[in-house]
Amino acid sequence: MKSKIALAEIAQPYAQALMSVAGSNNLTEEFGEDARSLLSLLSSSEQLRNFFANPFIAAENKKAVINQVFGEGSNTYFRNFLMLLVDRRRISLLDGICQQYLGLLRQRNQTVLAEVISAVPLTDEQKESVKRHVVSMTNARSVELDSKIDRDLIGGVIIKVGSQVIDASLQGQLRRLSLRLSGS
Repeated sequence: MKSKIALAEIAQPYAQALMSVAGSNNLTEEFGEDARSLLSLLSSSEQLRNFFANPFIAAENKKAVINQVFGEGSNTYFRNFLMLLVDRRRISLLDGICQQYLGLLRQRNQTVLAEVISAVPLTDEQKESVKRHVVSMTNARSVELDSKIDRDLIGGVIIKVGSQVIDASLQGQLRRLSLRLSGS
């Protein structure tokens, strides 16, 4: 099995090519929405991931599924890009290519990705508060949240932005208190 770094290096030029096509046609945000939809679909359907990753399935069958999933109403450039991936036998890298495209889109829009881990789903007001905090911390133009639930946190949140981690969870506070008490 190939390493994640090697797969990322293979996916990067394809993501850059997709960004180039999107940028020259003023479709960067539309492609971003298509990439998010595709990532959501791939994460929810192991069968679809396995279908695209299977080298024994004919390219025509994979193209038929792409046409069926995207339909005629979708963006022609994006659909043609997916067909090119099938022809080049790179459709198995679709997840990585979409992730990298979204990373390039965030760079272009001066948006940071903040991973927020909480014990319970955050309300819209709490999400806005986290976004304001991250904007003030990073000086980014905007923030994209990736919310995850971890019931072990008890309460509070952990916010990860790049290599920075803000642990405002009860579990983290208890851990820090335990360390202080054991250090005394």
